[in-house]
Amino acid sequence: MSKFLPFLLLLSLLLAACESGDDATSEPTEPEAARSDSPEVAADAPETVDDVAERVVQLDTLYEQFFEASLELSPLRATFMGDHRWSDRWPNSLSEEHRNRMLEHHQDYLERLRAIGSDGLEGQDLLSYRMFESERERAIEGAEYPGHLLPINQFRNPVNTLVMLGSGDGAQPFRNAEDYDAWRQRVTEWTVWVDQAIANMREGMDQDIVQPAILIERTLDQLDAHLVDDPADSLLFRPLENFPEDVAEEERERIESEYRRLIAETAVPTIQRLRDFLADEYLPACRETAGMHDLPGGEEWYAWLVANTTTTDLTPAEIHQVGLDEVERIHGEIHSVMEEVGFEGDMHDFFEFTRTDEQFIFDTPDELIQAHEDLRDVVDAVVPQYFTLLPEADYEIRAVEPFRERSAAGGSYQRPAADGSRPGIFYANTYDLSARPSWGVEALFLHEAAPGHHFQIALQQETDDLPRFRRFGSYTAYVEGWGLYAEYLGHEMGIYEDPYARFGAHAAELWRAIRLVVDTGLHYHGWTREDVLEYMYANSPAAEARAVSEAERYMAIPSQALAYKIGELKIREIREQAAEALGEDFDIREFHARVLETGAVPLDVLEAHVQDWVDDVRG
Repeated sequence: MSKFLPFLLLLSLLLAACESGDDATSEPTEPEAARSDSPEVAADAPETVDDVAERVVQLDTLYEQFFEASLELSPLRATFMGDHRWSDRWPNSLSEEHRNRMLEHHQDYLERLRAIGSDGLEGQDLLSYRMFESERERAIEGAEYPGHLLPINQFRNPVNTLVMLGSGDGAQPFRNAEDYDAWRQRVTEWTVWVDQAIANMREGMDQDIVQPAILIERTLDQLDAHLVDDPADSLLFRPLENFPEDVAEEERERIESEYRRLIAETAVPTIQRLRDFLADEYLPACRETAGMHDLPGGEEWYAWLVANTTTTDLTPAEIHQVGLDEVERIHGEIHSVMEEVGFEGDMHDFFEFTRTDEQFIFDTPDELIQAHEDLRDVVDAVVPQYFTLLPEADYEIRAVEPFRERSAAGGSYQRPAADGSRPGIFYANTYDLSARPSWGVEALFLHEAAPGHHFQIALQQETDDLPRFRRFGSYTAYVEGWGLYAEYLGHEMGIYEDPYARFGAHAAELWRAIRLVVDTGLHYHGWTREDVLEYMYANSPAAEARAVSEAERYMAIPSQALAYKIGELKIREIREQAAEALGEDFDIREFHARVLETGAVPLDVLEAHVQDWVDDVRG
């Protein structure tokens, strides 16, 4: 199993993200064994194919068959895409049998790919070949690392996933009686996954591969919210309060009776069982240290994650220094804002002022959500000056649900359903309004909604001429790099007219620079959680709630936070190179189209793709 699969258990939901533009976009990828009738490429595919057109057809067929088989292996991912053929399944993706099956899946398709070969391929066809080959290689290599022994933390919580799906407001459909029955079966299979997670954590305890204690303490708080005495008090009961009109009364009575038993006799006892294990057995065995360097083989594991996340050859030490340099530069930008508003005092005084002054604090959660709604019209008016490619899918703005708001990022994005049945969703966190200042609205909106994640992700999956493994794939450095680049673009688009909004943009960028320092600090240099908090308080306008959530996020999802700044810096570098080369012929709209038309790709691939465009323009 890929070493990063366990870290993706909730990724796209909680993700995450994305706070101040954060966890953006991934869906869970738990795999399940493909049925015997899953489509396959013929095992006796020819060693060579002389005709390039025939080769392209064979490769396109292979990509499609791989993706179809992968959806059946990963039914939760299919559900989040709007494909509900397997929405009754929750695979035991943590089992050794399943992990071996996934490894064989990647090995098999890599062999078939190479049997066809890449001779004569050009353009997007060659790009697809190289990306498919690289992704299979990374997945195979990832089997070396024991991520399956660390299946749960406050950001990767299977109970949260269950509730988000089963609340009736998410990706799981409740359109008819069959959908209700499918969900009941999925919950039953979910309990098997939980029991496997407990078994794996016990194995991890034997091997000294355990989570930091504070992460499990946060997880216990989340689990407690779902331990109810009355099934009607569970969020899993909500679909029963909104039956579709075409569900007959007799069926409603049957379903409600079954759901009451499901919640009372299956879901809640499983949550209680997990909680008891974590509190009584696992937590006492957890470590007080914070970084991966304290795990067996952790330094090598982290270095691999860094390379995989950033799609660069930068070392953790080099990234740490980039972060220090960027923090210093952004501090200079903040000093300029202080001079503009006539603030008297040093930067820390300014941080305190912007963090605590009542003019920057929303009175109610509804006010925060409305501020994002109002900004939507402003951004929509100026977008045509910078973009020719616009997604067909719409998006909604919602508050993060109460059961996960304490540990969730400041904002996140969930992709729309591929079939158009569900819009994209920008989740804004309204927990502790004192930690969500009004000057942060613009940057967060640009990152999560438009022209950030919604533009990029919706456009990618709407590009029908890309293979589906690319339409629905993700490279974090590209995805989050684009989100942060969208924040940067707000300066040119005139979104930050108010100097405090401009400060908000710098403060948001500062967070991403700080992440380079503290993520590598934790997992490479051996920093403690307290070291991270001290650095944040010294260098940012962090309120305690956000600083704590951020620090613990980096502990829970090593390397993910590096993607934002590394990706944004690379996109800006590529843009500067193109603008310098083309001079007056440079068109910002065409540049953005060039960047977005590939979908998510490694950063070096993006650079080469834009260079091809530059060469074409120059003739």
